Amino acid sequence: MAVLLLLLLLAAYASASSDGDAFVGANIGTDVSDMPNPTQIVTLLKSQNIQHVRLYDADRAMLLALANTGIRVTVSVPNDQILGIGQSNATAANWVTRNVIAHYPSTNITAIAVGSEVLTTLPNAAPVLVSALKFIHSALVAANLDQQIKVSTPHSSSIIIDSFPPSQAFFNRTWNPVLVPLLKFLQSTNSYFMLNVYPYYDYMQSKGVIPLDYALFRPLPPNKEAVDANTLLHYTNVFDAVVDAAYFAMSYLNFSDIPIVVTESGWPSRGDSSERDATIDNANTYNSNLIRHVLNNTGTPKHPKISVSTYIYELFNEDLRPGPVSERNWGLFYANGAPVYMLHLTGAGAVLANDTTNQTFCVAKNDADPKKLQAGLDWACGPGKVDCSSLLEGQPCYEPNNVVAHATYAFNAYYQMMAKSAGTCDFKGVASVTTTDPSHGSCVFPGSDGKNGTSINGTSLAPSSNMTDSGCLSQYYYKDGSLPSFVITIGLLHLSALVM
Repeated sequence: MAVLLLLLLLAAYASASSDGDAFVGANIGTDVSDMPNPTQIVTLLKSQNIQHVRLYDADRAMLLALANTGIRVTVSVPNDQILGIGQSNATAANWVTRNVIAHYPSTNITAIAVGSEVLTTLPNAAPVLVSALKFIHSALVAANLDQQIKVSTPHSSSIIIDSFPPSQAFFNRTWNPVLVPLLKFLQSTNSYFMLNVYPYYDYMQSKGVIPLDYALFRPLPPNKEAVDANTLLHYTNVFDAVVDAAYFAMSYLNFSDIPIVVTESGWPSRGDSSERDATIDNANTYNSNLIRHVLNNTGTPKHPKISVSTYIYELFNEDLRPGPVSERNWGLFYANGAPVYMLHLTGAGAVLANDTTNQTFCVAKNDADPKKLQAGLDWACGPGKVDCSSLLEGQPCYEPNNVVAHATYAFNAYYQMMAKSAGTCDFKGVASVTTTDPSHGSCVFPGSDGKNGTSINGTSLAPSSNMTDSGCLSQYYYKDGSLPSFVITIGLLHLSALVM
């Protein structure tokens, strides 16, 4: 059975999971303001039943927080350290001693990612990339940890030329002097090829050639499926086509037995005027369908028996990240732990902000413009036809007598009256959905079972006590179950400076 995680490793690897199952994970970016501390992040991981984590570095505070949790951890060598490690066996050994041996086995480190998309983002380090992997691996051998901890490096899918049809795909030949010895290393160490797959960018760059449904894993009629004329394999989604293109590209170089781990994949929930398909609906659809695809162990058309474990990009929205609006909105959660949207997935317990009870409420945002809150309150209690009698002086919900509290009651009453329909908890951006019951004292809100919500350690990191921003018109909730376990990719800032 596949395992879903907020991080991504491959099911085909014994090293990916002790039971060989596939899993889905998530990446945690670094350009985030007010990030929770490592202890809070681990609390979130536990509350979400996340069992695998990928760090974008090897932050000591984060590794200590993960100790004795059983969570499987992939640590990373940052790009700015590759030149030094790739040119010095001693530097590599010191890195492993300081960042791996010092924490293992208390912290369950299972893999080391050396750099990220080095060939395309740091080409001057490409000549020493394989040496860096070998030196890191040699240090693991010396510590007798090479069987427990695998070594690889994530690649951008842009190194693949002509990815469709997949059977004709090949790697950019400029990188063959690096890729051939790299693949030999992965093969000899029973490691895996790490690949970042972004159907969102493939869709955007195709200028209408790739249908949105094809990018989002939505069902296609047989006559709309993409067919590889050379193999007659049918492709129902971009993700599988890109993964198979990588398999064929490796075969072109005579490597056919190296499994693939998708180290990053996702869809942004918000974009600017030129990114109209970066929406909460599409992000939820893509990630939910991706997770189901992995859990179903369907593999790809070329390798239908080999599940592809995948890291979802990313755990938190990166509000400080430069560039288009979409760059700041790939996260499953806001920095305060509130889910951006809710997921319900088949086959498991509560994870990834799943709402297993569908008990959700609409509340006013504390930082919203009071004038907009008042306007929303007036509308809900007037044209919106909400019964606001409980807000009158002397009634149960009169106190606290402020616009946020009164708007929250009115917004929620309207939301419940409209059966929690998409777009009914927005009020021009000043309302949001939460799984925390806002009832207090004798004031019982519509939709409440009479039990007030709680938080974890005074934080808002648990999915049961967090809101999702409904600035877009819709919030979507999958109600067909949940997941067995998750993995998270955590791309940390140096926590000493402070955390992904």
